[in-house]
Amino acid sequence: MTSPLVHARGLCKEFGDLVAVDGVDFEVRAGEAFGFLGPNGAGKSSTMKMIGAVSPRTGGDLQVLGRDPDERGQEIRARLGVVPQEDNLDQELTVYENLLIYGRYFGMTRKVINERIDDLLSFAQLDERRDSKVEPLSGGMKRRLTIARGLINTPELLLLDEPTTGLDPQARHLLWDRLYRLKRDGVTLIITTHYMDEAEQLCDRLVIMDNGKIVAEGSPRDLIEQHTRREVLEVRFPVGTQEEHAAQLEGLAPRIEVLPDRVLLYTDDADQTSVDVHAKVEPESTVSRRATLEDVFLRLTGRTLVD
Repeated sequence: MTSPLVHARGLCKEFGDLVAVDGVDFEVRAGEAFGFLGPNGAGKSSTMKMIGAVSPRTGGDLQVLGRDPDERGQEIRARLGVVPQEDNLDQELTVYENLLIYGRYFGMTRKVINERIDDLLSFAQLDERRDSKVEPLSGGMKRRLTIARGLINTPELLLLDEPTTGLDPQARHLLWDRLYRLKRDGVTLIITTHYMDEAEQLCDRLVIMDNGKIVAEGSPRDLIEQHTRREVLEVRFPVGTQEEHAAQLEGLAPRIEVLPDRVLLYTDDADQTSVDVHAKVEPESTVSRRATLEDVFLRLTGRTLVD
């Protein structure tokens, strides 16, 4: 097997008394889409900045493209593509000019840059916006342009920090399609996100982070199999009676969770569990669904809001 593009052991990042990343271990293999999933403040972005060689680590070992980012950061950055969480495009320049200037940062000739721009505008579906100023573009167009800009130097590794935050569903799915094409073409992706459906759609493997630590690692399907049941039965009762009715459902599923508006029964056969529920109580409604990465995420990180 080839060496991993990113190798971390005991990686730490501290800001004074705040431990943002607390001794994490992970590897990213060539050609895969690897995800960091977690709530706000979990340590995802801090980890990405260390991988991107723009924030020195506090402790542990980190190798990116076979190099120590604290010692050879410039070499690493020349071989990376970066898509930051916030679009930082030059609003007063055109789409073409944004790509041209960014390509010059890498010392590329105008001829090579123009060839790359033609390919990237087609990839990002921005051909017709080549000479448009950035400021009036839609959020989805700006995001696609930011990704295109991150690819100008034909990077070996593309870092995407919350790539679809703030986009509407249509723009998100179009962006997923673009990222899927990159993965299919062999580009290695590292993605941070707090969208469960995004992680399931894009990531071959991922880690779930909470309070600076990795609490689970695997493929989306493996994580679901390891940490929850195959299906979920959602049962609704009149407001204020959830606890009372949940007590009557004890033993009908391996795990039961009581929420303010419903009771969740985690099971391997939601249809049979529904029959069993109706034999004991009369719910207002029941809905069965397959278990998702969101069920795993909430079980491991909790349902309490993080400010």
